[in-house]
Amino acid sequence: MVLRQECTETGGCTSVPTAIAVTSPDLVLAASDRHTPSAAVLQSAVLRSAGDKGGRAEPYDLDRAIVEMHTLIEHHGYVIALCPASVPDLVVHRLHAVRSVLESDRIAILRPELPPLGLAVLVLQLRQLTMCDFSPGVLASAARLLAHYIYAGAVLGSVARLDRVPVSLKAHAKSWMPGAQFAVLATPQPELVRLTGPESPLLGGPAFGTRMYYAAGQQPTDWITGTLAPAWQVQGAVETRLPAESARWWATGKPGNPGKLAEFAAAIPDISVLYQLVSSVRRESCHWCGLELIGDRCGFCAAPLADPPAPATKPPGGRAGALAPATGLAPATGLAPATGLAAPTALAPVSGPARAALPPAARP
Repeated sequence: MVLRQECTETGGCTSVPTAIAVTSPDLVLAASDRHTPSAAVLQSAVLRSAGDKGGRAEPYDLDRAIVEMHTLIEHHGYVIALCPASVPDLVVHRLHAVRSVLESDRIAILRPELPPLGLAVLVLQLRQLTMCDFSPGVLASAARLLAHYIYAGAVLGSVARLDRVPVSLKAHAKSWMPGAQFAVLATPQPELVRLTGPESPLLGGPAFGTRMYYAAGQQPTDWITGTLAPAWQVQGAVETRLPAESARWWATGKPGNPGKLAEFAAAIPDISVLYQLVSSVRRESCHWCGLELIGDRCGFCAAPLADPPAPATKPPGGRAGALAPATGLAPATGLAPATGLAAPTALAPVSGPARAALPPAARP
């Protein structure tokens, strides 16, 4: 693993080339070491959320949002902005408007289908990986890969209004019973169990080492820390504050009044494991913006991975490429021009599509 920091002669280190930005300060978890950089909080988005009156969102100042993003690009070079899938579309539309006004291809806007605390854990992992030798394009597209290895869920007092995880009619009816309690796993595979009696069923957990983060609303965390964490054999449980967006994502309340909710997320904490996971995936170049990517979609321009070129067909009565026009280019036969160099291996047909390197649940 190669750490990427630029240090001055006085011993101080400058910031990494890629900035991780979020739309709320409660999506920034404390790192376990002092080397992991923090995330940039987009204050314009925070002001917009805090300005809600009477249930109506007030757009934040576009000029301020443009200056804020331009400053991040000037200081870091590239910006990867993440926001919960449950935030109002106005926030995401404004981010896209800022990118359009700046005419910049250095801004990635990601909206993973993770619960807010799970998204905060993903942000922490990306912050860790910015210290490594990954290019901005690889970091942005790695978010979809890493999200597959985050086990995020919640303990809820009701699932009557929950629409982000499949809820059976039976579970919906039991939500109206006094004292009802449910454990819900949103990612990587949705799962819902009712917590009743001393031997309540457990949620399917990870088969690898994780650290658990949990946050309480108006629901106790005893089951998370006393039952789930030991069953999953986590390498430590860390309590943090509940993200304001959690109430809207889990449909239990509203910001400032989360309702009967306790959220948890377990993920890989070791930066060396994260590095090996991302570096093991084959890298490609985006055919639209030219940045590196892993998987089947660019994190910056959202362009899908281009399909490999079809093999040259054999023309009637001759060999393929024999009738190539005199343009100075070699015929499309996989042979290099007559320069004494072998054909570039990157042009050879691959044994399988690059998207196969991603786990099935991480593909679109």
